[in-house]
Amino acid sequence: MSNKTLEKKQKHSNRYLELNNNVDKDKLYEIQEAISNVKKLANAKFNESIDLAIRLGIDTRKSDQNVRGITTIPHGTGKNKRVAVLAKGDLAAAAEKAGADEVGSDDLIAKIQAGFKDFDVLLATEEMAPQIGKIGRILGTRTPNKRNGTVTNNVDQAVKEIKAATRIEYRADKAGVVHLQIGKVSFTEEQIKENFITALDTVIKAKPSSSKGKYLQSITLSSTMGPGFHLDTNLAQKETETKK
Repeated sequence: MSNKTLEKKQKHSNRYLELNNNVDKDKLYEIQEAISNVKKLANAKFNESIDLAIRLGIDTRKSDQNVRGITTIPHGTGKNKRVAVLAKGDLAAAAEKAGADEVGSDDLIAKIQAGFKDFDVLLATEEMAPQIGKIGRILGTRTPNKRNGTVTNNVDQAVKEIKAATRIEYRADKAGVVHLQIGKVSFTEEQIKENFITALDTVIKAKPSSSKGKYLQSITLSSTMGPGFHLDTNLAQKETETKK
């Protein structure tokens, strides 16, 4: 077999494969040990994110089992976000005071229609909500809606939470997996653990009443460029219960 064929078959870099040798594939880790290992093995040349993947026992084909929402984690994600706000009058002034990067109404809609995309999150007040349809196709997944809290009159709080990166959105994908960024490897282990427990507790509370059987199928913790550590779901759930 040629070297080129081997390169095509090898999905991960030699660096990743070497790091992966430190993971016991047959072991279910407790939270603290997993966090310690993730931090220890994160040796990329940038401040890697801490990624949490939660596989749920839900049927994503059923609309009443669509697990999604927003939550706030105590120490944020460590990621800076640019926030734009569709608002008028006093609410526009409140958004500006809270630190929004771009605030406007019809003028901002026109700017977005002309190609402006320099923002990560777009908020809209209830007054501006009927105008969102003009740019919905352009925005795609960034389209504001009430369900995830991006259509709100409480714009000052929403802007502050997003700018502080404490507010995160979660949503199960087609495979029933919720992916969340819960910090950076530069965070302390305690900060990561507190973020983890808050995020997991939120997803547990979002369990659909129609979901039967084991809800938490698996939990994996990793850094951006590092291997994943599979957690003991029972121990992890108990941690959320003891913190209440």
